[in-house]
Amino acid sequence: MSILVDENTRVVVQGITGRDGSFHTHQMVEYGTEVVGGVTPGKGGMKQDGVPVYDTVQEVVEKEGANTSVLFVPAKFASDAIVEAADAGIKLVACITEGIPALEMSRVSHQLQKKKVYLIGPNCPGLISPGKSKVGIIPGRICKKGSIGVVSRSGTLTYEIVHHITHAGLGQSTVIGIGGDMIIGMKFMDCLRLFEEDPETEGVALIGEIGGTDEEEAADFIKNEMEKPVVAFIAGLTAPPGRRMGHAGAIISGGEGTAKEKVEAFERAGIPVAHEPEEVVKLLNGLMVK
Repeated sequence: MSILVDENTRVVVQGITGRDGSFHTHQMVEYGTEVVGGVTPGKGGMKQDGVPVYDTVQEVVEKEGANTSVLFVPAKFASDAIVEAADAGIKLVACITEGIPALEMSRVSHQLQKKKVYLIGPNCPGLISPGKSKVGIIPGRICKKGSIGVVSRSGTLTYEIVHHITHAGLGQSTVIGIGGDMIIGMKFMDCLRLFEEDPETEGVALIGEIGGTDEEEAADFIKNEMEKPVVAFIAGLTAPPGRRMGHAGAIISGGEGTAKEKVEAFERAGIPVAHEPEEVVKLLNGLMVK
């Protein structure tokens, strides 16, 4: 089956005529994603890569049956664009935009929870169910349809580990980059719950990084709620103390959120932790054989 996106996903691209929006629309269309419309206010009536452009998300929902949105909207407009999508009836929003203020995302997250809308991101690469639908910027060529679910806070590390999983012949059911900001939509536990319920997913690779406590909470969830095997990799073991690394969410505060603490949390829960990205496949193979 895969999770969140599949052959029935009908995508609207918010910010479709901008540099990033137009480039990645072309990539999604080329991959086979059903991109049914785009939105750039004031440019309704034109086309981008054969995709009709509208002035509002509501029009794309009503005229094209869109059920999923991907945002390439400038940061100062992005929070309003997320709310517009939710108000129009979109049930899954992938926000690629980075630099949205945390206070704005706090407000948006609260509104989306009331509307029961899934939000991936912001500041994320999106998601892909190989051979079915690609929503965002994850390179389709490195993915292969298979049985491993991947959920990650990191962008480039996602690509590297997905490449190793593909090269090993396991493939992926769905790959999700949840984003590295301090306030995001779906977290590890939300994705893990869906992978546990998905009959096509036989194992999961979780890619975490320093900052916050989401990985520790995920370790408890895996131990208590999951039967499927999970392998973890935590980036940032060599991060200098007190230095911010990469994402806005990669901030260690009050002694919490270090890579060492996260690794120890997984090990206490009996979850194998890879020390190098390529080791993820070896650990998965070992668990899948059992």
